[in-house]
Amino acid sequence: MDIKELIGEATDYDKKVALERKKPKSWCKSVSAFANTSGGSLVFGISNDNGLIGLENAEEDAEVISEEIKNRLSPVPEFMLRFDKVDNKKFIILDVFKGMETPYYYTADGTTEAYVRIGNESVKANSTELKRLVLRGRNSPYDMQNSGYKFEDYSFSHLKARYYKITKNSFDNKFFTSWNIIDTSGNLTNAGALLADESPIWYSRAFCTRWNGLKKTEAIDSAEYSGSIIYLLSESSAFIRRNMKVKWKKLPESRVDFPDYIERSYFEALVNGYIHRDYLITGGEVHVDIFDDRLEIYSPGGMVDGTMIQDRNIDYVPSERRNPLLADIFARLDYMERKGSGLGLIRDGYSNAPNFIRGKEPVFYSDSAQFRIILPNLNYKNEMAGKLIEDDKQNKVQDRVQDRVQDRVQDDKKLINIIGNDVIGHVTAIEFLEYCKLPRTRMEMQEFCGLAARRNFNERYLNPLLEKGVLKMIMPDKPKSKKQRYYSEL
Repeated sequence: MDIKELIGEATDYDKKVALERKKPKSWCKSVSAFANTSGGSLVFGISNDNGLIGLENAEEDAEVISEEIKNRLSPVPEFMLRFDKVDNKKFIILDVFKGMETPYYYTADGTTEAYVRIGNESVKANSTELKRLVLRGRNSPYDMQNSGYKFEDYSFSHLKARYYKITKNSFDNKFFTSWNIIDTSGNLTNAGALLADESPIWYSRAFCTRWNGLKKTEAIDSAEYSGSIIYLLSESSAFIRRNMKVKWKKLPESRVDFPDYIERSYFEALVNGYIHRDYLITGGEVHVDIFDDRLEIYSPGGMVDGTMIQDRNIDYVPSERRNPLLADIFARLDYMERKGSGLGLIRDGYSNAPNFIRGKEPVFYSDSAQFRIILPNLNYKNEMAGKLIEDDKQNKVQDRVQDRVQDRVQDDKKLINIIGNDVIGHVTAIEFLEYCKLPRTRMEMQEFCGLAARRNFNERYLNPLLEKGVLKMIMPDKPKSKKQRYYSEL
């Protein structure tokens, strides 16, 4: 892969306009971060705006790079130096491979620091990330660690009941050992502790809330669950079911259901939250928040490889499991597939729903501390239209319905006056703002409106809407960030 392909396609790379010999930490931290995360490339000879500057003495720089890595990184990560040439300009590409002896420290200048890759940045590892790196270096994930709790002090009725339900056989006690629920010392592994009926890992709780409206203001229904993650999965799923509606339409020989949320999708999202969450983060729980227009499922911990899910194509995200033992047990219990296709199933569950419309796709978001799945309510804002159609057929349009519709029309007119447009591309302004109730990228908004020209979209629609406060940025302090998304609260 040459430099132009690397810049155009790869996300795991850093660039330096020149080799900073007097400040080796400025680029050595990227070497540490790549080795501690998923590998990557560091390109020397490229400016911040991707200008191809080149190096005056690439061969000598390469020798310095090699020596500095060997002297300042401990342990020394596996790397490869290669050269590229464009328009008679020479460049160095430093490929750093994912390491198996983590953490890889920068040890010089009186400091010993490890770095990790978060998105497209190399940042200093905090205490939780260091614990994670140490466990990975020992090839011993969190869920396989000895919890210190004695097996005989705990019961596993939820585990046994689930096993019987899917196999029609009793749970054999030998499975506790063969499934690594207990270790050779007779203690529970962390996975075993999480599966116990009265789980001693107190922060493995679930908080579920049905909010009144679109924000966290007044709670209509709420519940807190603790215990086995099998119990948490069952109860949080039941909480969603009792706080959603299912419309239906009668056909000649059957009926079609139109649920607010697709069960396969939200169940997969819950499994993702309990199995792939970072249990080293002790101050957080799984949260299920239901609003009028959406369902949000939050779990502590971002992507295992440090990337941002919103920057990835979910069809090509590799199955890298933070808690492989828990994932294996849940696969045995038929809660999930071993091939790691959960995110795709969430998306496909929505796209195959009979009441799915464009703009109601699931949204996936992550950063270094969280993973969030947002599932739109497929019936939200469609209720009034359906009501009018049915009532009109029967000539029973009630005054209160007419009043509400008239109020909505007036609100829409006021909104259009603020926006200055009743149409944005191929959609109405109202449809556009409804679509933007969930954070969207500029490209997503353009595609939704059917507009191809970026400059025209920015000048005619995006910038004016931002100036009028109709659209807002999720990162207002970084308006030009590649991770920027825009949303509407109107």
